[in-house]
Amino acid sequence: MAILYKYISGLVAALAALLCPITPLIITASLFIAIDFVTGVIASYTAAKNSGERWRLESRKAWRTVYKLCFVVTGIVMTWLVDCCVLGFMELNLANLFTGFVCGVELWSFIENAATISESKLFEWLGRWIKRKLKIKVGDE
Repeated sequence: MAILYKYISGLVAALAALLCPITPLIITASLFIAIDFVTGVIASYTAAKNSGERWRLESRKAWRTVYKLCFVVTGIVMTWLVDCCVLGFMELNLANLFTGFVCGVELWSFIENAATISESKLFEWLGRWIKRKLKIKVGDE
């Protein structure tokens, strides 16, 4: 049994060493997702309170955030492995691009939540402005 523990701990250590360079990306994306989750819960409470409905936290919706976090971490790891092991000669920084995309989506969601929570015209305007700029850049008029 002791030998099995040595192999398992060696495997965990090797995996940790392999993923060490992308730890900042994983932490950043996880932080963005966590902030979006917290503000989303507060925005849901605020919207329910404003409409006079009874509010409750649904575990089904909370689990979606856990799944999203798992998929994002897996995506970061996969894109980093493609960067360093498959296309190492190209230096595409796919993991950075993927993490940037995820953080951008979470930031947009945060802005929507902030507009709902604060009822601030600034956040509403900012959300519309970002949407308009994206439509122009993507060409989706």
